[in-house]
Amino acid sequence: MSADKLISHFQQPLKQWIKCSVWSLIYILFIVWVGNYWWLLGLPVVVDVYITHYIHWTWWKKTKNKALLGLMGWVDAIVFALVAVYFINTFLFQNYQIPSSSLEKSLLVGDFLFVSKASYGPRVPNTPLSFPLVQHTFPMLNCKSFIEKPQWDYHRLKGFDTVKRNDIVVFNFPTGDTVALKVTNPDYYTLCYSYGRDMVHNRKDLFGDIVYRPVDRRENFVKRCVAISGDWLQIKDNQVYVNGKKQEKIPGIQFNYFVQTDGTHLSAEVLDKLRISVDDRILMNDVQSVPGNEQAAESNNQAILEAGLDLKLPVYHFPLNEETYNEIQKVTGVTKIKIEQLKTLDVFPLGGHKRWTRDNYGPLWVPKKGATLALNSYNLPIYERIIRVYEHNTLEVKGNEYFINGKSTKTYTFKMDYYWMMGDNRHNSADSRYWGFVPEDHVVGRPVLVWLSLDKDKGWFGGKIRWNRFFKNAER
Repeated sequence: MSADKLISHFQQPLKQWIKCSVWSLIYILFIVWVGNYWWLLGLPVVVDVYITHYIHWTWWKKTKNKALLGLMGWVDAIVFALVAVYFINTFLFQNYQIPSSSLEKSLLVGDFLFVSKASYGPRVPNTPLSFPLVQHTFPMLNCKSFIEKPQWDYHRLKGFDTVKRNDIVVFNFPTGDTVALKVTNPDYYTLCYSYGRDMVHNRKDLFGDIVYRPVDRRENFVKRCVAISGDWLQIKDNQVYVNGKKQEKIPGIQFNYFVQTDGTHLSAEVLDKLRISVDDRILMNDVQSVPGNEQAAESNNQAILEAGLDLKLPVYHFPLNEETYNEIQKVTGVTKIKIEQLKTLDVFPLGGHKRWTRDNYGPLWVPKKGATLALNSYNLPIYERIIRVYEHNTLEVKGNEYFINGKSTKTYTFKMDYYWMMGDNRHNSADSRYWGFVPEDHVVGRPVLVWLSLDKDKGWFGGKIRWNRFFKNAER
């Protein structure tokens, strides 16, 4: 290229130099934030787009073919939108819809949230080659929305804050690494514990294909962080204790109750006023009469009798928080309210022989990065998954001796921080009590705002849109 032509490339209007300078600065600051300076090799592309024009990026704008001009205009807009959405969704904000009642009444089914990834620091994607706004599977097409290779190691950029006790947190489901596609709840490991691994893998008609998902492609969950790394946690009669102190009062927390009436049947209008969803309106007397449901009926009967209630009169089963508990006591016909007691032992760690239940759990220590644990037969079931799966070690037990990565040891030093997550709907939440700790590399972000809320039990002209929840702070 001649010197005159080279000089002409740089004789651009001032506005082009300003645009080039601004975007170059943004690009460099982004690289510094990410910490991957190999991306500086892309800086000449920014200069070429605005100044040198060695590559004719917008060649199609000079064509006289109107059809091609229109098509390429759409392609240009779509590509720009996808790139912009990819970076915004990866590093700044993500939309999330509350799918289940596990956090009611703090967050409601049908709430749409803005989740800030910058709050705790966005993660560099494990799977960078993925389609934006799709977690792992294209709807209708039922194929993966990401390419498994390359996979990058965990790296989190600097954020504005750290996870604190009682924060509401969005995270990737820890035991969602392996999934039976036809039965996603309970998780794969609980299915194997209940039915046996061979049956789960061989009965595809019941459980479907078994697939593996990288950390950032696992389902997103949202729960409240009850305990952070280094904390001791215990639950006594539904009351959470952290480091020996009662958890601070959270107004939205609710539990399941049996509600006895004097023969009165509670109307839909009454239950609407109590803000009890249609799915939660269970009349236990109806459960007893469902054919083929004898085992559930027997279990329910036992629970009702233990609560001191009369099976000959209507007995309802509702989740209630403190406010609705006080309100339902004033409802005409209600005579007794008893909290649900559950004594089953199918909680984390499965098969760990701890005799813990949903309502009486622990004590248990939440691992902290850099802390060293003395290994023994009591605590190994609690921390085994962390050592093997989350922190990628081999672990063997030979008699009373432990071998990690082939070396005999009596201790283990943790590489990451961990968190204990629970739903505010304490009796209707699949949370850490059932599948254990949430590693720091699974943390997605913090919900900051409810931007839309739709009540699935209402019609569009009958209160479906919850206007009072628009722009509600989602952090508490």
